[in-house]
Amino acid sequence: MLNLEELEQLVTFADLGTLSKAAEHLHISQPSITRTMQHLEDAFGVSLFVRGKNRIALNQTGEKAVALARTLLADADHVLQEVQSFDRRLHTIAVESCAPAPLWTFLPKLAAQFPDRIISSKLTPIPEILTHVQSGTCEFGIIPFPETLPDINCTPLIREELSVCLTKGHALARAGSVTFAMLNGFNCLLRSEIGFWNEMCRKKMPSSRFLVQTDDFEFKELIKNSSLPCFTTNLATDLDDILKDRVILPVTDPEANVTYHLLQPHFRRSR
Repeated sequence: MLNLEELEQLVTFADLGTLSKAAEHLHISQPSITRTMQHLEDAFGVSLFVRGKNRIALNQTGEKAVALARTLLADADHVLQEVQSFDRRLHTIAVESCAPAPLWTFLPKLAAQFPDRIISSKLTPIPEILTHVQSGTCEFGIIPFPETLPDINCTPLIREELSVCLTKGHALARAGSVTFAMLNGFNCLLRSEIGFWNEMCRKKMPSSRFLVQTDDFEFKELIKNSSLPCFTTNLATDLDDILKDRVILPVTDPEANVTYHLLQPHFRRSR
């Protein structure tokens, strides 16, 4: 019976060229790896080495054995990863969303419903969410529109409405409401990790430049100390104190007011 650890020693010997270097790399003694090479020859029932004075080298059969050993070790590693991944899926519910806001509402409810499971979530582009829900890579997907997919339930989840936050002296501050076309050309602050909103703002405001902030503290400080417009929604409450001195106007484009829909298989896999 072939031993994976011994095959790894064989591959290491092939990579490093000498038994002493392989033994040092693997943190074992040279007599130990020498015995392994002999045991492998016994297991294969053929000669794998050309032996000289104080040195061995692979013969053609040995080189073939190394190539096959690499494949076998890679397959074994793949099996290990697949088993570990399967076990994680048994204990984890994966959620992928196109934006962060619907997760704030959905994840606590999901955790309450499945208190014995680990809930994982991440922001994912919409096409990938659709693919992952269909393939079973994630069990729940959240997208900003209804979608008809085979064997997938699609139900309304929550509505998010975009607004722009302007200083009182801004040219549009008295407009009452705005469109992306009206905002196009004005440079704006953006948070990072806002999902599909980032792409939408850039698409709808191609003449604008965006100062994207990854640090929440710096983002809030810029709101307080700069005149650049920024955005908020009806679901974002963490900026209420920061925005109290700004004029908040709804963005009336249909794309700026979305109803998130929850995607999940008709029959969730038992866990």
